[in-house]
Amino acid sequence: MLKLFIALTALLATAAAAPLEGRITNGDVARVGQFPYQVGLSIAIGDSGAWCGGSLISKRWILTAAHCTDSADSVTVYVGATKIKEEEPGQHRIHVEKSGIIVHEHWNPQLVVNDISLIKLPAELEFNDRVRAATLPKKDGRYSTYADELAIASGWGLDSDKSNAVSPVLRYVEQPIMSSERCNKYWMGLITDKVICMSTKGGKSTCQGDSGGPLVHKEGDINYLIGATSFGLSLGCEKNFPAVFTRITSYLDWIEDHSGVVNK
Repeated sequence: MLKLFIALTALLATAAAAPLEGRITNGDVARVGQFPYQVGLSIAIGDSGAWCGGSLISKRWILTAAHCTDSADSVTVYVGATKIKEEEPGQHRIHVEKSGIIVHEHWNPQLVVNDISLIKLPAELEFNDRVRAATLPKKDGRYSTYADELAIASGWGLDSDKSNAVSPVLRYVEQPIMSSERCNKYWMGLITDKVICMSTKGGKSTCQGDSGGPLVHKEGDINYLIGATSFGLSLGCEKNFPAVFTRITSYLDWIEDHSGVVNK
């Protein structure tokens, strides 16, 4: 995540914008089992570590952001969790070695493109009310932009700009998706068809610690995974600046090629 911060500082300096960080502020506390696809990632990087989010896309595979895992030596995956400081009933923590992490081969931290990675669990999970995969968008070549549709982002990131540690409880916000054209007025050309933007009106946003976590569009009872938290404004998460996510429909081939997971 440090790489992302440094690279985009230089990129946006001429626009007098602040550096960026991948990062739920002013959100609601999640109920147990409300987001069974949500996972937490405690990432070991040398003698230090970082916290990110991710999404279950099958019994064996997790999708997250490349900037979370590109320097990882290993990761501990929290599944079935709402409170990450406690060992709740139904919560599991699974260690994954570096060999189980697949970072997109064309991930570019300087330009923040292809910010996506996969984690393979050492064994299949048993699904239940607290643990269940999100559904990938159908791979049919006809993909919605989701502009103006409501979507839900969740995670354990900072719950306000005054916070200095990730939230001990899972939180979420439901906000409209912003068109790429409108989002680019904020992000000065960084917005391509490979990312998706969420409005943060009212200061409701992803924040530091939410990186890699899910952006989901609900259709009936189906949770379609449409984004993975990529970056936002480091000046603060409550500044009404659009949050940016990797657009999952742009990576369905890559996901299938590396994990075999597909929705046809």
